[in-house]
Amino acid sequence: MIRAITLDLDDTLWAVAPAIQRAEQAVDDYLARHCPQTRARFPVAAMRALRERIAAEHPQLAHDFTTQRLLCLRHALEESGEDLAHAEGAFEAFFDARNTVDLYADVAEGLPQLAGRYPLAALTNGNADLARIGLAAHFRFTLGAREHGAAKPDPSIFHAACERLGIEPSAVLHVGDDPQLDVEGARRAGLRACWINRVGARWPDDLAPPDLVARDLPELISQLN
Repeated sequence: MIRAITLDLDDTLWAVAPAIQRAEQAVDDYLARHCPQTRARFPVAAMRALRERIAAEHPQLAHDFTTQRLLCLRHALEESGEDLAHAEGAFEAFFDARNTVDLYADVAEGLPQLAGRYPLAALTNGNADLARIGLAAHFRFTLGAREHGAAKPDPSIFHAACERLGIEPSAVLHVGDDPQLDVEGARRAGLRACWINRVGARWPDDLAPPDLVARDLPELISQLN
């Protein structure tokens, strides 16, 4: 019997790509106002390439997108000869826009219904802030990869969430969009798993099928009835 649910955020409750694009543009706008040399040297595409390089050079930070972004900004400012103190302001511009998300149409109604039936915990590799987004009241807590020190599909992050919920993994359902990170990761950690397939994708042939498949939260709720 399912007694609690852990829920992925990016691409499960909202599409993350548009939010990241807005956030990158917000950084560009900030730099145009405060750090013109950096902005000229690192327009959006160049800043994106720099971030990818920083991520590759610091594999120990694969679970920590916030630190990756800050390192990227500091590097760009230093290389451009501008004040490194602006890294914090530029990141705040990024973070504010990153948390301005467009919820999928079913979330406003479906999330409170789920929260009314089960303890919910957000389990994410990203750095979304549910308080800023306005969804924190529906969750017991958020456990992010940065906070935990390891990212999905590492079993430890699933186990840590179950421990905080006080419920054994076999009675927790993890819900997410990514077959490998969410579904296979949860299954290897001993949880049950639901694949949210909003785009009609084909399930990977090399993975065992999930316990549940739903195109959105209402369909998930109907399967849990």
